[in-house]
Amino acid sequence: MAYRKVCDAQGGPMVSEVLHCSGGLDLDWDLEKEELQEPGPSMDRMQMQHVDCQRSGCSDPGPDPDPELMEPIQPSVSVSPHGRFERLQEDPNYISHFTRAPGHKGQRRLHCFLLRYFLAGLGLFVLGLLIGWFTHTPTVKPPASPSDSSDLLEELLRGITADKIDALHRSFSSLSDDSEEAIARYLYRQWVGLGLTDVHLSNHTVLLSLPGSTPSTITDRSSHQCFLPNGIPCDQRGPNDLPRQQFSYAAYSAVGSMQGDVVDVQYASVDDLRRAKDSLNLTNQIAVVKIGQAPLLYKLSLLSELGFGGVLLYIDPCDTPPGRHTWHQAFRVTLNPGGNPTSAEVSREAGGSLTSLLVQPISALLAKTLLSSSIAGQGDSCIPLAMPHNTERKKITLTVRNQLSYKKIYNVVGYLKGKRNPDRYVLVGSRHDSDQGGGPSVIMNQLIAALTEQTKRGWVPDRTTVFCSWGGSALGNIGSYEWGKDNSVILQSSAVAYVSLNSPVRGTETLRATASPTLLQLTTDIQRRQLLSCIRGGNCPGPNVSSLQLPGDVNFFANQLAVPTVEFAFEQTTAEETTSFLSEAQFSPESPETLDPLFKFHETIAKMTAEAILRLVNDPVLPFYPLDIALDVQNKLKEKSLVTPHMLASASSLRDHAAFFQSETMRPANDPKERDPSHVRMLNDVLRDLEKSFLIPQTPPGVYRNLLYSPPEKTPQFSILRFSQEAVLHCNVNGKAAKHNTADKEVLCQSTLNQSLSLILRAIRSAERLVCFGLDLFENYPNEQYDLV
Repeated sequence: MAYRKVCDAQGGPMVSEVLHCSGGLDLDWDLEKEELQEPGPSMDRMQMQHVDCQRSGCSDPGPDPDPELMEPIQPSVSVSPHGRFERLQEDPNYISHFTRAPGHKGQRRLHCFLLRYFLAGLGLFVLGLLIGWFTHTPTVKPPASPSDSSDLLEELLRGITADKIDALHRSFSSLSDDSEEAIARYLYRQWVGLGLTDVHLSNHTVLLSLPGSTPSTITDRSSHQCFLPNGIPCDQRGPNDLPRQQFSYAAYSAVGSMQGDVVDVQYASVDDLRRAKDSLNLTNQIAVVKIGQAPLLYKLSLLSELGFGGVLLYIDPCDTPPGRHTWHQAFRVTLNPGGNPTSAEVSREAGGSLTSLLVQPISALLAKTLLSSSIAGQGDSCIPLAMPHNTERKKITLTVRNQLSYKKIYNVVGYLKGKRNPDRYVLVGSRHDSDQGGGPSVIMNQLIAALTEQTKRGWVPDRTTVFCSWGGSALGNIGSYEWGKDNSVILQSSAVAYVSLNSPVRGTETLRATASPTLLQLTTDIQRRQLLSCIRGGNCPGPNVSSLQLPGDVNFFANQLAVPTVEFAFEQTTAEETTSFLSEAQFSPESPETLDPLFKFHETIAKMTAEAILRLVNDPVLPFYPLDIALDVQNKLKEKSLVTPHMLASASSLRDHAAFFQSETMRPANDPKERDPSHVRMLNDVLRDLEKSFLIPQTPPGVYRNLLYSPPEKTPQFSILRFSQEAVLHCNVNGKAAKHNTADKEVLCQSTLNQSLSLILRAIRSAERLVCFGLDLFENYPNEQYDLV
């Protein structure tokens, strides 16, 4: 007799097997010690052959194996599930004695052999698949983590080169059809080809104001001399003047003809208008106005209230950048504050205009003629144009011949989806007007190509990037307004930031960055890093970053939704008080290859914009700095004569809370252990919504509703305060307000200023409450390392 070790009842391993045996076997136990024998020499081999097959999942035994394949059973010893011994019979009936059915033991052995071969084959097959996968599949990088962000940025910037931008521009310039529809469809195909999988082409039928079939004219009634807007006599008009007509009109101006005296009002400031009103009857006269210092729509509103019937706009040569000659150039402006004019209060009696004024841009040369000025010059010693004292004012006839037409404008919108926060959008906007020469569109295409290349290598952004190319921008940002209004509910809760490429290279002298106060620090850091490898070989100025009000498609997102914005651009002049708002004048554009033959300036803007996008879509905590908002508020309240003690105290409290909140938001930004997704998401929502506190319901025409943006001034202040002060002066100048009661008139004029102060105080307190709410998130967030007092 021999004994074989079976297994432990508690699932202990067998001597040469790791499977567990089943407790359902019918075993015979014989404890007669006299029958115990020592194991034979082939015990180990027989242990491997007598494994219980049920423990490997073989519950249904198969047929008996061939007896010739079975080796003789040798005596062996095994421990039973309860520490006992099973006696192995040496007689031929052993198999039937050991199992419940004849032949079961052989069947189990065959099944175990087959199972082993099957498992071994399956393992080899899986191993082969893995070897083949890693051998033939390119190495895929894992999604970039914050620790890899610098490497990701370097790879992204290496993918942006001047040569690639040049090639994209040549492709864009090869279009035979320069209509907006053809350009939009081209961009749609390009974006899909560059790797965006979710691209939409949409259109809107809108009312456009276009030049008439015949040009507008200005006629000197005394000499009967007729002039075109660029100053050329009407009888000397040539075939080349027709294309220039596209940039020699005011879109949505009233149309018709009127006669009046020329009145020089310089920049149409309140002081300029007071001087004019004190000496002249302004009713139905024609004002000659310089572009700059204040929004055009604001100036026109003042002129309309004073009774003017027509306005001639020009740019003083002293305000233009050195080297740019505008003496013989008229330009285009739009009187559309934004969106489709058919949805606004359009005056059908005035020919579909948005104003009762006849408005016409003219060249500086024609302005000099109408003002009877003998001044000529440009540069450092330039003397501004002005009508000499005691000069007889010219009488002229102004004829404006604009025409209205319903046309389709097209938007192209593409999505690069995020992974963790796909419902948080970073918008990147450019324009595809044919008069832009393709510069913004080419940079946009390069950015899409560079970012999608990184996604092919395994990078997945945290937030969704929305690439937008707008139509109808030149005539009032129509495409961006219409798309924004259609999606306003989504954008109010989902839009994180807007990165603008409105007019990225309009000169080569000055690198300027404009950003919301929330993004000033990020913008400064990006500009400083780019200036280390400056185009001019080391002769570079320091960072030039501000929160100035600028025209363009950024208007809707900054002005209507209070979405934080950033824009980088090269231009010919610095943004100073006298030259601000000159960009409202649209000249016939220079082609990108003329401005930047090597496309180095385009490359710089593309790289800076790419870095901003990467930070905004990838940083766990948004790179917003609430303390910069508080400092900006305090900086704009330096004019103590208007500010109340309550307002100063609220601003100081906002600064203290913002400083503490900013230091706390750095915790999840720097410590991965604190990056609980729900907690970080709530913090980011507070940062995103902070600028919304400074959105006020109504402002003067052309002035941003977002209090954090302002025109450049010697002393920083809230734009609403500046224009409210002017409104008080204008209210006193304009005899329409409370003519019969001086006390009531003064109260009425002062109420505008008091209302503005109240709106500012309310905005500051609202922002402070939101910051305190953000601090409560840390107090309620369990953390063993930080305890807030």
